[in-house]
Amino acid sequence: MPTISIDGINTRYQRLGSGPALLMFSPGGFDARLENWSGHGIYQRIGLLARLAEEYTCILFDRRESGASGGRVERLTWAGYADQGAGLLDQLGIERAHLIGGCVGCSVAALFAVRHPDRTAAMVLYSPAGGARYRLLQHARFAQHQAFVATEGTAGVVRLAAGTDASFSKDPRVGPWCTVIRTDAQFAESFARLDPERYLRIVAATARTLFDRDSVPGPEPEDLLGLDVPTLVVPGQDSSHATSAARFLQECLSGAQYWDVPVEEQTEVSAPARVLDFLASVPRY
Repeated sequence: MPTISIDGINTRYQRLGSGPALLMFSPGGFDARLENWSGHGIYQRIGLLARLAEEYTCILFDRRESGASGGRVERLTWAGYADQGAGLLDQLGIERAHLIGGCVGCSVAALFAVRHPDRTAAMVLYSPAGGARYRLLQHARFAQHQAFVATEGTAGVVRLAAGTDASFSKDPRVGPWCTVIRTDAQFAESFARLDPERYLRIVAATARTLFDRDSVPGPEPEDLLGLDVPTLVVPGQDSSHATSAARFLQECLSGAQYWDVPVEEQTEVSAPARVLDFLASVPRY
Protein backbone atom coordinates (compact mmCIF):
# COMPACT_ATOMS: atom_id res chain seq x y z
CA MET A 1 0.00 0.00 0.00
CA PRO A 2 1.23 3.55 -0.62
CA THR A 3 2.54 5.86 2.08
CA ILE A 4 2.52 9.62 2.19
CA SER A 5 4.20 12.13 4.51
CA ILE A 6 1.87 14.23 6.64
CA ASP A 7 3.52 16.71 9.00
CA GLY A 8 6.71 14.68 8.74
CA ILE A 9 5.01 11.40 9.66
CA ASN A 10 4.65 8.61 7.09
CA THR A 11 1.05 7.55 6.74
CA ARG A 12 -0.05 4.30 5.09
CA TYR A 13 -3.33 4.68 3.22
CA GLN A 14 -5.61 2.93 0.76
CA ARG A 15 -8.34 3.99 -1.65
CA LEU A 16 -11.17 1.61 -2.45
CA GLY A 17 -14.18 2.02 -4.71
CA SER A 18 -15.40 5.03 -6.62
CA GLY A 19 -17.80 7.89 -6.09
CA PRO A 20 -17.85 10.71 -3.52
CA ALA A 21 -14.97 10.73 -1.07
CA LEU A 22 -15.50 9.02 2.30
CA LEU A 23 -12.68 9.56 4.80
CA MET A 24 -12.61 6.69 7.29
CA PHE A 25 -11.15 7.10 10.80
CA SER A 26 -10.25 3.59 11.90
CA PRO A 27 -11.52 1.73 14.96
CA GLY A 28 -9.18 -0.18 17.24
CA GLY A 29 -8.06 2.18 19.98
CA PHE A 30 -4.27 2.60 19.90
CA ASP A 31 -4.11 0.01 17.12
CA ALA A 32 -6.19 2.00 14.63
CA ARG A 33 -5.14 0.24 11.42
CA LEU A 34 -7.03 0.47 8.15
CA GLU A 35 -7.51 -3.33 8.13
CA ASN A 36 -9.77 -2.98 11.16
CA TRP A 37 -12.59 -1.79 8.93
CA SER A 38 -12.87 -5.32 7.53
CA GLY A 39 -11.26 -7.52 10.19
CA HIS A 40 -12.06 -6.09 13.62
CA GLY A 41 -15.06 -6.73 15.85
CA ILE A 42 -18.44 -5.61 14.64
CA TYR A 43 -16.98 -4.15 11.44
CA GLN A 44 -15.92 -7.61 10.34
CA ARG A 45 -19.32 -9.06 11.22
CA ILE A 46 -21.42 -6.50 9.35
CA GLY A 47 -19.22 -6.19 6.24
CA LEU A 48 -19.63 -2.41 6.15
CA LEU A 49 -16.51 -1.53 4.15
CA ALA A 50 -17.33 -3.73 1.16
CA ARG A 51 -20.78 -2.19 0.86
CA LEU A 52 -19.48 1.38 1.21
CA ALA A 53 -16.87 0.83 -1.49
CA GLU A 54 -19.64 -0.01 -3.95
CA GLU A 55 -20.83 3.61 -3.89
CA TYR A 56 -18.03 5.74 -2.41
CA THR A 57 -14.31 6.30 -2.73
CA CYS A 58 -13.29 4.96 0.65
CA ILE A 59 -10.09 6.54 1.97
CA LEU A 60 -8.62 4.42 4.74
CA PHE A 61 -5.38 4.95 6.64
CA ASP A 62 -3.35 3.80 9.60
CA ARG A 63 -3.57 6.44 12.29
CA ARG A 64 -0.20 7.74 13.40
CA GLU A 65 1.52 5.33 15.81
CA SER A 66 -0.62 2.51 14.38
CA GLY A 67 -0.07 -0.18 11.77
CA ALA A 68 2.60 0.81 9.27
CA SER A 69 2.29 4.56 9.86
CA GLY A 70 5.08 6.39 11.63
CA GLY A 71 5.02 8.51 14.74
CA ARG A 72 6.82 10.99 16.91
CA VAL A 73 7.35 11.11 20.66
CA GLU A 74 5.25 14.08 21.73
CA ARG A 75 2.04 14.63 23.64
CA LEU A 76 -0.62 12.88 21.59
CA THR A 77 -3.77 14.93 20.96
CA TRP A 78 -7.12 14.47 19.28
CA ALA A 79 -6.36 17.56 17.20
CA GLY A 80 -3.21 15.89 15.90
CA TYR A 81 -5.18 12.81 14.91
CA ALA A 82 -7.81 14.92 13.13
CA ASP A 83 -5.18 16.96 11.32
CA GLN A 84 -3.62 13.77 9.99
CA GLY A 85 -6.90 13.09 8.20
CA ALA A 86 -7.05 16.65 6.86
CA GLY A 87 -3.46 16.37 5.67
CA LEU A 88 -4.28 13.16 3.82
CA LEU A 89 -7.14 14.86 1.99
CA ASP A 90 -4.77 17.72 1.12
CA GLN A 91 -2.19 15.35 -0.31
CA LEU A 92 -4.86 13.57 -2.37
CA GLY A 93 -6.31 16.84 -3.67
CA ILE A 94 -9.70 16.31 -2.04
CA GLU A 95 -11.35 19.44 -0.68
CA ARG A 96 -14.49 17.95 0.89
CA ALA A 97 -15.54 14.51 2.06
CA HIS A 98 -18.02 12.49 4.03
CA LEU A 99 -16.57 11.15 7.29
CA ILE A 100 -17.05 7.91 9.14
CA GLY A 101 -15.49 7.02 12.46
CA GLY A 102 -15.55 3.69 14.22
CA CYS A 103 -14.95 3.25 17.95
CA VAL A 104 -12.33 5.83 18.98
CA GLY A 105 -12.33 7.03 15.37
CA CYS A 106 -15.62 8.76 16.21
CA SER A 107 -13.75 11.18 18.47
CA VAL A 108 -11.32 11.97 15.65
CA ALA A 109 -14.05 12.35 13.03
CA ALA A 110 -16.11 14.66 15.25
CA LEU A 111 -13.10 16.84 15.99
CA PHE A 112 -12.25 16.92 12.28
CA ALA A 113 -15.74 18.30 11.66
CA VAL A 114 -15.28 20.90 14.41
CA ARG A 115 -11.93 22.02 12.99
CA HIS A 116 -12.91 21.74 9.32
CA PRO A 117 -16.71 22.14 9.02
CA ASP A 118 -16.50 23.40 5.43
CA ARG A 119 -14.68 20.23 4.43
CA THR A 120 -17.21 17.91 6.09
CA ALA A 121 -20.22 16.87 4.00
CA ALA A 122 -21.67 14.49 6.61
CA MET A 123 -20.62 12.22 9.47
CA VAL A 124 -21.34 8.65 10.50
CA LEU A 125 -20.26 7.95 14.08
CA TYR A 126 -20.39 4.18 14.55
CA SER A 127 -20.14 2.71 18.05
CA PRO A 128 -18.35 5.69 19.63
CA ALA A 129 -15.85 4.90 22.37
CA GLY A 130 -16.56 6.52 25.71
CA GLY A 131 -18.09 6.21 29.14
CA ALA A 132 -16.75 6.09 32.68
CA ARG A 133 -15.35 2.56 32.41
CA TYR A 134 -13.58 3.47 29.17
CA ARG A 135 -11.84 6.44 30.79
CA LEU A 136 -10.77 4.37 33.78
CA LEU A 137 -9.44 1.61 31.52
CA GLN A 138 -7.34 4.05 29.49
CA HIS A 139 -5.83 5.65 32.58
CA ALA A 140 -5.02 2.19 33.97
CA ARG A 141 -3.20 1.29 30.75
CA PHE A 142 -1.08 4.41 30.87
CA ALA A 143 -0.33 3.83 34.55
CA GLN A 144 0.96 0.32 33.77
CA HIS A 145 3.20 1.69 31.04
CA GLN A 146 4.52 4.42 33.32
CA ALA A 147 5.30 1.87 36.04
CA PHE A 148 7.23 -0.27 33.56
CA VAL A 149 9.26 2.71 32.31
CA ALA A 150 10.01 3.75 35.88
CA THR A 151 11.72 0.41 36.52
CA GLU A 152 13.03 -0.63 33.07
CA GLY A 153 13.57 2.70 31.31
CA THR A 154 12.86 3.49 27.67
CA ALA A 155 15.45 0.94 26.55
CA GLY A 156 13.42 -1.67 28.39
CA VAL A 157 10.34 -0.65 26.39
CA VAL A 158 12.26 -1.18 23.14
CA ARG A 159 13.41 -4.64 24.23
CA LEU A 160 9.90 -5.63 25.27
CA ALA A 161 8.24 -4.28 22.12
CA ALA A 162 10.75 -6.11 19.92
CA GLY A 163 9.95 -9.41 21.61
CA THR A 164 6.18 -9.35 21.19
CA ASP A 165 3.55 -8.29 18.70
CA ALA A 166 1.12 -7.19 21.42
CA SER A 167 -0.47 -3.77 21.06
CA PHE A 168 -0.67 -1.14 23.79
CA SER A 169 -4.25 -2.29 24.42
CA LYS A 170 -3.20 -5.93 24.85
CA ASP A 171 -0.01 -5.30 26.87
CA PRO A 172 0.10 -1.73 28.25
CA ARG A 173 3.76 -2.08 29.17
CA VAL A 174 4.81 -1.60 25.52
CA GLY A 175 3.26 1.88 25.37
CA PRO A 176 1.55 3.84 22.60
CA TRP A 177 4.67 4.03 20.38
CA CYS A 178 5.22 0.26 20.21
CA THR A 179 4.34 -0.20 16.53
CA VAL A 180 6.76 2.52 15.44
CA ILE A 181 9.49 0.92 17.56
CA ARG A 182 8.91 -2.34 15.67
CA THR A 183 8.76 -0.88 12.16
CA ASP A 184 11.41 1.86 12.31
CA ALA A 185 14.88 0.89 13.56
CA GLN A 186 16.06 4.50 13.70
CA PHE A 187 13.05 5.49 15.79
CA ALA A 188 13.68 2.54 18.12
CA GLU A 189 17.30 3.59 18.63
CA SER A 190 16.34 7.16 19.47
CA PHE A 191 13.49 6.00 21.71
CA ALA A 192 15.87 3.85 23.75
CA ARG A 193 18.03 6.92 24.42
CA LEU A 194 15.18 9.12 25.63
CA ASP A 195 15.45 10.65 29.08
CA PRO A 196 12.95 8.60 31.11
CA GLU A 197 11.79 11.53 33.25
CA ARG A 198 11.04 13.69 30.23
CA TYR A 199 9.33 10.79 28.51
CA LEU A 200 7.15 10.06 31.53
CA ARG A 201 5.99 13.67 31.59
CA ILE A 202 4.88 13.33 27.96
CA VAL A 203 3.04 10.09 28.75
CA ALA A 204 1.33 11.59 31.81
CA ALA A 205 0.18 14.63 29.84
CA THR A 206 -1.12 12.42 27.03
CA ALA A 207 -3.21 10.29 29.38
CA ARG A 208 -4.58 13.27 31.28
CA THR A 209 -5.61 15.29 28.23
CA LEU A 210 -6.74 12.52 25.86
CA PHE A 211 -9.07 10.93 28.42
CA ASP A 212 -10.38 13.78 30.51
CA ARG A 213 -14.12 13.03 30.61
CA ASP A 214 -16.69 10.28 31.06
CA SER A 215 -18.60 11.04 27.86
CA VAL A 216 -16.86 11.03 24.46
CA PRO A 217 -13.24 12.22 24.49
CA GLY A 218 -12.02 14.69 21.91
CA PRO A 219 -14.30 17.56 20.84
CA GLU A 220 -15.68 19.94 23.42
CA PRO A 221 -19.47 19.76 23.86
CA GLU A 222 -19.78 23.52 23.25
CA ASP A 223 -18.12 23.07 19.86
CA LEU A 224 -20.37 20.15 18.97
CA LEU A 225 -23.44 22.18 19.93
CA GLY A 226 -22.43 24.81 17.37
CA LEU A 227 -21.79 22.32 14.57
CA ASP A 228 -24.20 22.06 11.64
CA VAL A 229 -23.21 18.83 9.88
CA PRO A 230 -25.64 16.02 8.97
CA THR A 231 -24.80 13.16 11.33
CA LEU A 232 -25.83 9.57 11.95
CA VAL A 233 -24.97 8.11 15.36
CA VAL A 234 -24.97 4.34 15.83
CA PRO A 235 -24.66 3.13 19.45
CA GLY A 236 -22.36 0.55 20.94
CA GLN A 237 -23.14 -1.28 24.15
CA ASP A 238 -20.16 -2.45 26.19
CA SER A 239 -17.63 -1.15 28.71
CA SER A 240 -15.57 0.69 26.08
CA HIS A 241 -18.45 1.81 23.85
CA ALA A 242 -21.09 2.89 26.32
CA THR A 243 -24.54 3.66 24.98
CA SER A 244 -24.30 6.89 26.98
CA ALA A 245 -21.45 7.97 24.69
CA ALA A 246 -23.67 7.67 21.63
CA ARG A 247 -26.50 9.50 23.39
CA PHE A 248 -24.08 12.27 24.35
CA LEU A 249 -23.23 12.83 20.68
CA GLN A 250 -26.91 12.79 19.74
CA GLU A 251 -27.60 15.42 22.40
CA CYS A 252 -24.77 17.70 21.32
CA LEU A 253 -25.12 17.44 17.53
CA SER A 254 -28.10 19.42 16.31
CA GLY A 255 -30.42 17.33 14.17
CA ALA A 256 -28.34 14.17 14.45
CA GLN A 257 -30.09 10.96 13.49
CA TYR A 258 -29.80 8.22 16.11
CA TRP A 259 -30.21 4.62 14.99
CA ASP A 260 -31.78 3.19 18.12
CA VAL A 261 -30.99 -0.46 17.46
CA PRO A 262 -29.21 -2.86 19.85
CA VAL A 263 -25.79 -4.07 18.75
CA GLU A 264 -27.01 -7.64 18.21
CA GLU A 265 -29.56 -6.33 15.69
CA GLN A 266 -26.93 -4.39 13.74
CA THR A 267 -26.43 -7.06 11.08
CA GLU A 268 -24.70 -7.42 7.72
CA VAL A 269 -28.09 -6.63 6.17
CA SER A 270 -29.43 -3.85 8.36
CA ALA A 271 -26.29 -1.88 9.29
CA PRO A 272 -24.76 -1.17 5.85
CA ALA A 273 -28.23 -0.37 4.50
CA ARG A 274 -28.84 2.16 7.29
CA VAL A 275 -25.49 3.87 6.76
CA LEU A 276 -25.92 3.99 2.97
CA ASP A 277 -29.48 5.32 3.27
CA PHE A 278 -28.23 8.12 5.51
CA LEU A 279 -25.36 9.08 3.20
CA ALA A 280 -27.69 9.00 0.18
CA SER A 281 -29.97 11.49 1.97
CA VAL A 282 -27.18 14.09 2.16
CA PRO A 283 -27.12 16.53 -0.78
CA ARG A 284 -24.30 15.81 -3.21
CA TYR A 285 -21.37 18.20 -3.06
